[in-house]
Amino acid sequence: MTTERTTIVTENLVKRFGEFTAVDEVSFAVHPGEIFGFLGPNGSGKTTTIRMMLGLLTPTSGNVEVLGVPVLEQPEAIRGRVGYMSQRFSLYNDLTVLQNLRFYGTAYGLSNKELNQQIDRALQMAGLEGRENVRTHELSGGWRQRLALGAAILHEPEVLFLDEPTAGVDPLSRRDFWELLYQLVADGVTVFVTTHYMDEAEHCHRLALLQRGQIIASGSPDEMRNQGMHGQVLEIVSSDSARAVKVLRAAKIEGRLPLESVELYGSLVHVIAEGVESLQDALALELKQSEIESGRMAVIEPSLEDVFIAYMRD
Repeated sequence: MTTERTTIVTENLVKRFGEFTAVDEVSFAVHPGEIFGFLGPNGSGKTTTIRMMLGLLTPTSGNVEVLGVPVLEQPEAIRGRVGYMSQRFSLYNDLTVLQNLRFYGTAYGLSNKELNQQIDRALQMAGLEGRENVRTHELSGGWRQRLALGAAILHEPEVLFLDEPTAGVDPLSRRDFWELLYQLVADGVTVFVTTHYMDEAEHCHRLALLQRGQIIASGSPDEMRNQGMHGQVLEIVSSDSARAVKVLRAAKIEGRLPLESVELYGSLVHVIAEGVESLQDALALELKQSEIESGRMAVIEPSLEDVFIAYMRD
């Protein structure tokens, strides 16, 4: 099933819990030395998929290979070659930074000089030097995240699986964390990461979009933008963005404006339509009639969130 240019391959992966299908015929391949993003909302099947790839959960049907190893038949054969960072970081909060690293290093089979060398490397990589004796519960979310990553790479894995690694972490820590991932990829590590943050998807070499257990699109961020968007994106600043969305959606449903979709994007409104630039006056009039002031309107490049909404709509 695998080739020279694949590190992970899944074929028709299915997982059912009773009558509920959590993962439905999922197939993809991950290439060496890339960051592959598994993107989707909570409950879309991301964690279930990653646990099957690690041999922690048995599929209902389908196959998984990691580093050429058939995971269903030989799950123990990959465990020394992969690293895993779960959603909850899997750290012992009552232990110090150093104690956590020693525990995980020993669990990975490291000892004596090699263990000490790898701990020093992990501390340096994660920027935790000087914090060795701090108890884990005293660290901020961003530093716990770095510690969990350090623990996951102590044994120098070839593939790193990260399940929602930045959930609940502040934006600055999230950015720093991705810088660490780039360092690992530069060292030849392949990274498989699940996330529901659209901005993080921009950092991945390739993506798969998951919705209700099925892959609805895949490719590089640019490929997905080019293939998934039917129309242009017009960004609107308004005096009441939430109400503006309702008004413009009503105009779409009632056939007054030929719009593909209208979405709230932070404090802004994103309108998607063919030739949307020519609709600016009509959009402004529609809002004015509902006593909503429209400010700047500009055609912009679609974000991955725009693309994801377009794929889900289709």
